[in-house]
This record gives sequence, structure tokens and C-alpha cells, in this order.
Amino acid sequence: MTGQHADRIQAAIASDAAATSALVASWRRSSNLHRLDPADRSPARYLTELELGRARQRVEPLIRAAQPSLDRLYLAVGGVGCCVLLADREGVPVERRGAPADDETFHSWGLWTGSVWNEESQGTNGIGTCLVEQRVLTIHRDQHFHTRNTGLSCTTAPIYDHLGDLVAALDVSSCRADLTEAFANLISVAVVDAARRIEAENFKIAFPKARILLAPVGDKGSGALIAVDADDLVVGATRSARLALGLTQQCLDKPTPARDLLGWAENRPEVLAEAERSVLQRALARADGNVSAAAQALGISRATLHRKLNRLDVHRPH
Repeated sequence: MTGQHADRIQAAIASDAAATSALVASWRRSSNLHRLDPADRSPARYLTELELGRARQRVEPLIRAAQPSLDRLYLAVGGVGCCVLLADREGVPVERRGAPADDETFHSWGLWTGSVWNEESQGTNGIGTCLVEQRVLTIHRDQHFHTRNTGLSCTTAPIYDHLGDLVAALDVSSCRADLTEAFANLISVAVVDAARRIEAENFKIAFPKARILLAPVGDKGSGALIAVDADDLVVGATRSARLALGLTQQCLDKPTPARDLLGWAENRPEVLAEAERSVLQRALARADGNVSAAAQALGISRATLHRKLNRLDVHRPH
């Protein structure tokens, strides 16, 4: 089997298939760029405890944000012999979920925190290839480059930080021989959903004082979120929102009203009186229609508030 798998890989690399197949293109990178041998059966490389500690420290906010989603994902897939791995952008798992009864098996396969799963070390694999190609993918059994990994099935999704940069990969892996490609496709749906939840939670942590709005895009589950400050200016956007709305970091570096960005602005000049009317209506609503309480909250006299309400034709809520 070792020779057969290696021969198949080499034959595919030598063909023109890399031009049309993302998988063969990854095999070619593994062989030609990283100088790996598909027949190599060396065990996975692990970081030292010190190196792993530093890797975890670099993505600590993301690890904290990911905890609920990792637990939820494991509840969905752990019962069928899968483990869940959160890897940093170097391809090193920094957080893991798995059944204790499977620990020895998964550790022997390298499906453990501190192992190195980038393409440079492991060739074509779920985590490493996902990080290179920045897309959701499944590397099923003999699609792996190294012969030693052909017993694995790995489904992985990229995770982007609050600046839209690739920061991690979320992976569900199994070494069960009866895991079919069809079932791996079902796992893929759960992995993508968990990755988007992690991104959303991390985004909220990055902008703790902002309002988080869902951008008006066709795919409501895409995680297209924007952060808006107290002045209704956009201060952040997830990668999905950036792609959907055509936003660049340069756009976000300059003040942009959320109403303009989301298409809520009317095609007429903004009137100062309208902004003042909105402030008065919000103050009255918070005070449950009590003019004295609203005036106190606004820092003006009751008489002044009455004059403004009459001038702007603002009616108290009933």
C-alpha cells in the first residue's frame, strides 16, 4: 500500500492534473516546493512545551472566544469517533476536544495539541492545506500526501480575525475506517457553522463598546458583521462583511456613517433638526414619556425641552 499510494501521487504530479485539480496542486506543492516524500512514515513533529505555550499565548483571545463553539461542535461529532482541533495560522493545534478513550490513538496520529500540521511538514492535509488555500475543505483518507496519514479524514475551515486576516483553522478529524465522504460532508456543515460563531464572538470581544450589526447580505449565515461606535460610525467589519460590501482597510480607516455604508441613508441632505428630533425621541422613550426625567437626562431645563418638542413637532409616547 505504501508503494501504491506513493506511485499514485507521483503519477498525478507528473501529469497535467495540477492545472485543474486543487488536490493535485497541493500534492505538487508538497513534493516540489517542500521536498516531501509521500512514502515517508516518520511520526508527526511536536513543539516543545515552551513553544506550545508561546503559540497559545499569541492567540489567547481567540482561544477564549472559541470555547463555547468548540464544546458545541464536539458534542455534535465526538460520538462518532472524531476529535476537534483549533490550530493557529502556523498549523499547530492549540486547543483540542476528544474522548479520553481515544486519546492514545489520536496522539499516535498526531491529532493533538502541539503537533505540526502545516503543508511544509505534513504535505497535503486538512489543516495545512486549508491555511494555504484559505477555504473550507475535506482531505479524505488517501487524498493525504503522506502514506502514514491515509487513515485519516479531516474537515477544516479557516478562521479570520477582527481585521479580516487569517488567524486559525478549525478542524474535525477521524481515523475511523467506516467514515464515508458523505458523512464528512455533513461534518463540514457543522465545522463551518462553528468557525463563523468563533469569528463572531472574537469580533465582539475586539469591539466591546461598539454595536454589532448584521450587514444586509444575501447569506445571513455568512458572519457579515460590522461594528458601529456611539456616533454611528463604522469602526470594524468581519472578513465576510468586507467582501460583501467591498470594504478595504483603507475604507475603515476613515470615518464612515453606518447609514451610508448599509444603504439606509436617504437621497437628500441630512438636516440637523432631524438628528435633534431623534435625540429627543430617544430621551423621551428612555424616560417613558416623562418630560422632567428626559430633560434631566439631556442636561437641559423642562421649559427648554418643551420648546424644542413644540418646535420640532415631537409628540410624547402614550
